[in-house]
Amino acid sequence: MWWLRFCRVGKSTLDTVVRRGCSTDQGEVRVRFAPSPTGFLHLGGLRTALYNYIFAKKYGGVFILRLEDTDQSRLVPGAAESIEDMLEWTGIPPDESPRRGGPVGPYLQSHRLELYRRTAQQLVEGGHAYYCFCSLQRLELLKKEICYMWSMTLCRYDNRCRHLHPDQVQEKMAKGEAHVIRFRLKEGVEPFEDMIFGWNRHDVAQVRLVGPSELTALGTPLLNKDGNKLSKRQGDIFIHSFQKDTILPDTLLDITTHCGSGFNSNRIGRRLDELISEFNPSNITTHSALIDLEKLPEFNRIHLLRCIEDTDQCMLLIKDLQERIRQTFTTEIQNEDVLNQDYIRRVLHLRKGHISSLKELVSPNYSYLWVRPSVTSQQVAAITAEAQHIATAVLKYVGTFLASCTQPCSSLPPHGPSVAEMMASLGPAEVSHRFQKLLQL
Repeated sequence: MWWLRFCRVGKSTLDTVVRRGCSTDQGEVRVRFAPSPTGFLHLGGLRTALYNYIFAKKYGGVFILRLEDTDQSRLVPGAAESIEDMLEWTGIPPDESPRRGGPVGPYLQSHRLELYRRTAQQLVEGGHAYYCFCSLQRLELLKKEICYMWSMTLCRYDNRCRHLHPDQVQEKMAKGEAHVIRFRLKEGVEPFEDMIFGWNRHDVAQVRLVGPSELTALGTPLLNKDGNKLSKRQGDIFIHSFQKDTILPDTLLDITTHCGSGFNSNRIGRRLDELISEFNPSNITTHSALIDLEKLPEFNRIHLLRCIEDTDQCMLLIKDLQERIRQTFTTEIQNEDVLNQDYIRRVLHLRKGHISSLKELVSPNYSYLWVRPSVTSQQVAAITAEAQHIATAVLKYVGTFLASCTQPCSSLPPHGPSVAEMMASLGPAEVSHRFQKLLQL
């Protein structure tokens, strides 16, 4: 993933000297997440966006989404819209974006090319940049000679075109020679202190920017617990896949920050407001983050429990589960009461702390909650010869028995609910109906 380089930038009304690093002006915080819509948002990208968002909200700033779509040949249809959809779903929507607009748009890089051309020309005219006519072949040979044969620390352009006379430049331009524009880097500049990497000294190009500036990101990879880089090719790590699997947004935000740094403590179960309040940039390290996705069910179990106990969030879970029940058991539902909000709420409260996702509740193990079983007398007889006596006894005492089984039991077996909880979930009317059907076999 990408780490944010933390610093503050100048207000739009100031003509601020910006060097590589950050300005010393204590203006508005503006942070930018700039993914490429050549693919969909995955965990690494979410983590980048999240740290940007947390930093912006911690210091009353602005979180910006600017899509790097200049490589039109690699764009994936629907990816741009999906990236913003997933940021909104996870609870970290951008303040400015292609969809929302903003004061310094456009927010698609492909729509800003003319702006960049004008700015590049101004840099050349101001002596801060120059035209380079070196061919790709020469640059590749230079790279091999300096970087591989000598030292990676010396791997840089040799400034061949930096000292071309203006007449030479005009001659090459007139011939239509291919070229790029390079910054005119300067040596001997004063070092600056980066909040993450400490003191730095680099060759820089010194330019003036008028208007709001944005902080970009600097990266360290997101790794699996075995130390290998988390890869889109190793499995489904895309955010829309977690959404489909009923992993909660707070779970993803929690687990992606739990594996990194930047907080005073490292605990499971933090929501976004807690992440923002506990965030401390001075605690950020440059070490790669190790994420253990095998712990994802446990993280989701904790956040699901909290959602069930929250009235408003529980209602969202109920609506989600209603739709999943309809989709999963379309033709099998015999009693529409199983879609009743109170019934589903009772199921959720009895199962809270024992399920890791809503998806579990529409699995075959829990189908008894939504579909009445279809059994024959031979099947019942194979289980017990006392079925008639058991059914009669249950019907006699079902009301009294279930009155004492309305609360979840903390000692339930880990593999599923007990018979008592199954009956409490179904309720007296449904239990009676099912046992009466048993007596009719």
